[in-house]
Amino acid sequence: MSLSRRQLLAITSLTAASGIAKASQGVRAPIKAIAFDGFPIFDPRPIFALAENLFPGQGAELSKVWRTKQFEYTWLRTMTGHYCDFLGVTDDALVFACKSLDIELTGVKRSTLVEAYLGMTVWPDVLPALSMLKDNGIRLAFLSNFSPAMLDANIRAAGLEGLFEFQLSTDAVRAYKPDPRAYQMGVDAFALKREEVLFAAFAGWDASGAKLFGYPTFWVNRQKQPREQLDASPDGEGQGMIDLVHFLSS
Repeated sequence: MSLSRRQLLAITSLTAASGIAKASQGVRAPIKAIAFDGFPIFDPRPIFALAENLFPGQGAELSKVWRTKQFEYTWLRTMTGHYCDFLGVTDDALVFACKSLDIELTGVKRSTLVEAYLGMTVWPDVLPALSMLKDNGIRLAFLSNFSPAMLDANIRAAGLEGLFEFQLSTDAVRAYKPDPRAYQMGVDAFALKREEVLFAAFAGWDASGAKLFGYPTFWVNRQKQPREQLDASPDGEGQGMIDLVHFLSS
């Protein structure tokens, strides 16, 4: 991927804030497309702030338990063949989190928190990075646990219409990541080889899962977490989307 001088200057200024991407050694096949998890694009922090507003002094712990249980439920539902879409999983996880912390969850507060997942904003670095990628002919798609309704609603709310060629939801295969059936959707949609499709992950476990599937993988490690010990390291890592652009241009 070649970048104009203007784009390279933009990368230089933006990576000063986020940190230069770290890349593994080795020769990569040319990347023709990127499949994104939802959370490198959509920023969940306002939802956690909302939880604190609704439950002062308890929002941080509630958000932590809620988020952990969200993904535990996706894995359990996939393993047991008892699928429920991600908004339903999010609702179930919230109910569990409140019960586990002895927090009273009214119907209004429950719907307010769950429906916040239908109107997320994007991280500040998203639009500049996506514009650079599109300008350089990189094909883009979501490959997300979000339901189709969640993807549609959040894309509209964030003004991202027309940027993504595909909006791939795990609903189509009724199996959540890191199940190989979920990752296979990117290969099938783009009609490319696995090594030509970069997967951009938000969570460390998703980066490992995509790498084990066979994707070249970049971990948008916004939370500065350590790597998972799963015998699969991402090909690149950085704190933001501009690091991803830098990784592809290096």
